[in-house]
Amino acid sequence: MWLIMAVFSAFFAGLTAILAKCGIKKTDSDVATALRTIVVLLFSWIMVFIVGSAGTITQISGESLAFLVLSGLSTGASWICYFKALSAGDVNKVVPIDKSSTILSVLMAVFLLGETEHLAVKLGGTMLLALGVFLMVEQKKTEGTKGKGIWMPYAAASAVFAALTAILAKIGISGVESNLGTAIRTVVVLVMAWLIVLLKGKLGQVREINRRELLYISLSGLATGTSWLCYYYAIQNGVVSVVIPIDKLSILITVAFSYVVFKEKLSRKAAVGLALMVLGTLVMAIWA
Repeated sequence: MWLIMAVFSAFFAGLTAILAKCGIKKTDSDVATALRTIVVLLFSWIMVFIVGSAGTITQISGESLAFLVLSGLSTGASWICYFKALSAGDVNKVVPIDKSSTILSVLMAVFLLGETEHLAVKLGGTMLLALGVFLMVEQKKTEGTKGKGIWMPYAAASAVFAALTAILAKIGISGVESNLGTAIRTVVVLVMAWLIVLLKGKLGQVREINRRELLYISLSGLATGTSWLCYYYAIQNGVVSVVIPIDKLSILITVAFSYVVFKEKLSRKAAVGLALMVLGTLVMAIWA
């Protein structure tokens, strides 16, 4: 069962980007992020009550809480940039750059946290990932992609903030149950997302949102929450070294759906890049 749940975790994680893309064709990306976060918040707190860690919230130190808030701000920034990138670029271009956060996380962990165990394997895996990202991004542009190359800096910022989120959590959050930490960070993301909507004067757009796109945005949040639930079950009941690489391979699901739904085809060069990304992920997950 845990192996099946790990596969479902990857499936729903890969499906998230596709549903999000469908939900922001006309809807502003900031508004979509704010709405989606409500659904994700619900799921994150469901996880807290499933594991019974809600009672430990009063035991969190001030330092840990500060880092939870900082990591939540980084998560929010990452999600906002990710939605901006998806609204302007092809899914099979945006997702590989976003997944490069793994590269940044590993490098930060090595040079900032001193995690040098299996250093050669980690650096080898990051090189494969970096080369794979480069090959996928350099593919032929899809006709009709709005915004041309404006999606790239947003995708890169999404990866940077995602990597920073992991490092902040690693440095400062000790003694906090992981699901509770995730739920608290999601509260910060929710507040941040709605503040941005309010400050940019986009609150009125919430009432005008297309119902069909609202459905896709909600489904995107449900997919994220379901992925988290499946991932937690798999980690708790299975072999971690097997679960993690399966979950990271969600990019295969995303690329497959982008071809079926949006007709975004991979060139041979991009396909080689995807293979290198998969190989790099497996190298780090299994041997590092």
